[in-house]
Amino acid sequence: MNVHVQNSDYKELLIKAISAKESDYDPQICMLRRPFHSPGYHTSLTAQDHPTIHPTYHSLLYAVGLLNTEIAEYEERACDIIGRVLTLQDRERSHDTYGIWPWFYEEPLAQMAPPDWNWADFCGKELLLAMLRHGHKLPESLKRQIHEAVCCACDAIIKRDVGPHYTNIAIMGAFVTLIAGELYERKDLADYGLDRLEKLQRYTVKLGTFQEFNSPAYSIIAIVELSKIHTYATHSRAKSIATELLDLVWRMVAEHYHPSSRQWAGPHSRSYSTLLNNRALSFLQIATSNQIVFLNQWDLEYDSEWFGNGIQCPEPYVQLFTRKMKSDLSQIYYRNEETGFVKWADTFLTPAYTIGVFRHEIMWNQTRGMVAYFDNGEHSTYLQMRCLHDGYDYCSAVLQTAASSTQVLLGVNFLTNGGDTHPNLDRIQGNIAATDFRIRMEFGGCLERVRLEKQGAKALVIIDEMVLRFESVYAVFEESEETRSPCEEELSSSLAGWDWEISKEGDIYGLDLIIHHGEKRTIDFMALNKAAFLFSLSIGDLDGLHPQITLLEEADQVTARYVDDIADRATQQLSISLKPNDKHPN
Repeated sequence: MNVHVQNSDYKELLIKAISAKESDYDPQICMLRRPFHSPGYHTSLTAQDHPTIHPTYHSLLYAVGLLNTEIAEYEERACDIIGRVLTLQDRERSHDTYGIWPWFYEEPLAQMAPPDWNWADFCGKELLLAMLRHGHKLPESLKRQIHEAVCCACDAIIKRDVGPHYTNIAIMGAFVTLIAGELYERKDLADYGLDRLEKLQRYTVKLGTFQEFNSPAYSIIAIVELSKIHTYATHSRAKSIATELLDLVWRMVAEHYHPSSRQWAGPHSRSYSTLLNNRALSFLQIATSNQIVFLNQWDLEYDSEWFGNGIQCPEPYVQLFTRKMKSDLSQIYYRNEETGFVKWADTFLTPAYTIGVFRHEIMWNQTRGMVAYFDNGEHSTYLQMRCLHDGYDYCSAVLQTAASSTQVLLGVNFLTNGGDTHPNLDRIQGNIAATDFRIRMEFGGCLERVRLEKQGAKALVIIDEMVLRFESVYAVFEESEETRSPCEEELSSSLAGWDWEISKEGDIYGLDLIIHHGEKRTIDFMALNKAAFLFSLSIGDLDGLHPQITLLEEADQVTARYVDDIADRATQQLSISLKPNDKHPN
């Protein structure tokens, strides 16, 4: 089965993108050579020891892009790359890593910490695209090797059997197994792929959204992978499901776009960049057939992954990308079927700014649990709330919120058994060693016309003419004397003395509440009597009226309320636990 790609409108952009990688190609290794980069987990390599690396997945992306240009001189290079990457797959059935690839040529699977099983899905799909579109021009020996590699990847995908909650991998694995089954006439693979897709459809429709909720990175991946299923699957049911899920994800994207700041409103379940980059803006512009113009043609950043996949925003949603109006969105994005526990996301869009919050979520690096975007003189300024352990987002901090478009209550408490830099890969076992531990209100993007002023436990931030008022309304981080070493100073106090500090690091401002800064010391969350913080944020005119906040501490929790004096009622209320615990928000 070979599929002819009709995508002449973007062939020029594709060739430009592929040509830009010419200097990255390493003919000795037959892979792309890139500066080392990682999210801080899975790999044991460091930039100091390996300033450049050869990535497996991006090399395969490049190889398929080379073939998609249909430039004859590129075919041999593409085959060389595919052949090289195939040698790095684990083909030993007795291994746990059977069927997957390492991230880098320089780091075998056995050295990864731990290996990333998603690479069966990521690499498998590119090998299938090479076969679907260009199998007729590949050498027979290479086609046989690809066939074997794809089937091994399918075995790994089926053995792992990712559930529908892991949205992008659920889709990707469905594509690999379904299309491999159709291409190689393997009914067992095709049946598994279709069944996996149907499970995702049922789960998503019941939830009302993708569990990888409102993720700029993974919503784009979901659109690309669902578009591939719709384009290449021969089974009508698979095409129908892909169409239904594409409509759902595009509606989510369009509803959360904020035209004034040109940003993707939060909250984001998974994100790698708080501001939209050129790649994301290019994707939205191309997917709307240039009806929505973010960039001029010279700044468009085309990804060869998009080519030939029939990516198109449904016409009814295109208009939402330009609509400047006030709207409030609330959505359940997680449901535990056994316990009935649900998690909510709230988004408030106004013509001048947008605020997005999760009501109950961990504060890890990929989550934007409280993020706001402001129109700052036709540029965008962002606000993100973070908890930082030695400068990196701390996964065992838990954010809780109660919000409206003008008033937000923000609470932070702590887990005793969560992760440090990652939710699952580096559990803290009750304590951490830290030289710095702080809660930060971070401002980035356009910092012109941004001014920060601190007034003890209160602070003002002015963005153009927009006024943000922050107040530390409750703060406690208390160790018992029995658990503190005699040589250690007490880490904290209660409410008194917890003032904001303003910091400037590179191109960001920080409005910080510092818990510890100095020599490395152990923070034992199991031994803390109380560890909880409550903040208020109000947005409005400098001379406007501002509701009062009341506090009630009782038993094992503290409650803050915004009180409207005129109506004599609480407009927002938030209660959080005082003592660190193992109650993970899931």
